Order: sequence, then C-alpha cells, then structure tokens
Amino acid sequence: MIIGERIIQAAKEAVIGASSRFREDQLQAYYKALEIEEDEKSKWVLKQNIENALLASLNHSPICDDTGIPHIVLSIGNDEVVPGKIQSYIQQGIKEGLAELPGRPMAVIGNEMERLGQTLGMYDDPSKLEAAPVLLMEHQGKGIKITVLMLGGGPEIRGKTYRVFHKHDGQNVINEVIGWIKEGVSKLGCTPAVPFVGIGRTHFEASSYMLRAMYEANFNHQTDIEQQIVTEINKENVGSLGLGGNITSLGAFVRIAPQRASGVRIVSMRLGCSIDPRRHSVCLE
Repeated sequence: MIIGERIIQAAKEAVIGASSRFREDQLQAYYKALEIEEDEKSKWVLKQNIENALLASLNHSPICDDTGIPHIVLSIGNDEVVPGKIQSYIQQGIKEGLAELPGRPMAVIGNEMERLGQTLGMYDDPSKLEAAPVLLMEHQGKGIKITVLMLGGGPEIRGKTYRVFHKHDGQNVINEVIGWIKEGVSKLGCTPAVPFVGIGRTHFEASSYMLRAMYEANFNHQTDIEQQIVTEINKENVGSLGLGGNITSLGAFVRIAPQRASGVRIVSMRLGCSIDPRRHSVCLE
C-alpha cells in the first residue's frame, strides 16, 4: 500500500507542476504556431508566451496570475490497494502546493449566502482554496496517478453546457459547438484559445468528459473532429490577445461519452485560454 506521506508530496508536486510548466507538446504547439502565424503583433505575443512559460518553469512560479482552481483526476490501478484517507492526503498536498507556489488568494469567506455575494471578502492564505471534487479513473496494474489541472476564471465565463438537437446527424452537434466557440473566442482575451468539449447523456457526464478532454489532451494528436474545430476557429482571425492573425486556436480536444436514444445530446464546452491545459501528473508505485 502506498503510504500517505508519498501521496501528500505527489499532490503538492502536481499542483506546482501544473501551475508553472508547459508540457513538451504545448511548447511544440507554440513553435508550430510561430511558423504559421503571419501577423507580427501576434507572433510577438506567441514569443512572449513561450518566454513566460520557460521562466515560470525555471523559477517554479505561476505561469499566470490567475493561478486557478485545482481539479484532480485520480487514476487507481485495478491491482492497487489504497488507504481509506487517500482523498484527505491529496487535499493536504493541494493545500501545501498552493501555499508554496504561492497561489492567488481566492477562497471566499462566509456561509453559503455570504460566499455567493462575496460580502466578507477573501482569505489571505492561498491554501484556504478548496479543490473541486475528484474525478476517479482506473488503469491496468498497480500504482496510482495523481493529476492536477488548474482551471482559471476567464474560460469559465466563456464556457457553456447545454442541450443540442442532433437531428440524426452528428455534424449538427459539432456545428453547434463551433458556433458557441466562435461566439466566445473574440471575447476571451487570452487567445490563442484551446477549446475542450465533452458530449454526454447528462450535464454531469458531459462536464466530466470535458474535464477528461483536458486530462488526455495532447497537441501532437488531433482527431478529424478536433482538427475541423481548429480550422473553423482560425478562420475568425482573432489572433493572439485579439490582435488579429491566422492562429486563433492552438488545438481543440473532444471526448464523446456513450449516448442514449434521445433527440438531444448534452454538450459541455470550456473555451480554454492560451496556457491551457495547465496539467501535471505524478505516478506512484
């Protein structure tokens, strides 16, 4: 059995890693965008984003001032035995990671209504920020993998979860999603955008598959559906930071759940920003 102290340390490392590093596939996506982008202002922004990411990784400092809300994906091997307090250990690691980073103080003080209205202000301690509920997955063999995704506020404003009538053609669903993205991308600010889409039978399932799209995203692998979305979004010529250009999206990621006999599909779309997905995984054996 994996002991609690190792789980705490792994969760802490995952928070700091997700907040301060571009993965190799992200860097490659940026270098590819630099080769394609024709607008000089947008090319300058892309270069600054790369430099910012490299410096953040070197200093283990936040890659963005909006350090985001921790979302945890826990994958447990089907031959692994885990401690009953595993979620408590992960939450403790999250707190320690936010304190060391440090994260932006964003936890709101008060009871339910006071938190809704933000009437009492916020805690100064970044470790007071609670993580979102854990998404549980399974893999073959032993060990556990703790993945932390940091989700900032801007994409949540431009995201959408709603029903779509398929009309017996899946392309109708994809076209609706593309319309949502086009509506929001010019207002996002931190472009180039990275849309994440989950399609399911319920709002919960669609949102879970959207998070799974973030969890599994690799810019080196784009499906035909994902490439279609990127191609259509790039036609908007929003460019980096809305300055214009032919790179408005670095990539798109779609995950489709099992479906049921119904005239509608439930779609969750998160219009990720230029540093998404902020993700880091730590594996324990």
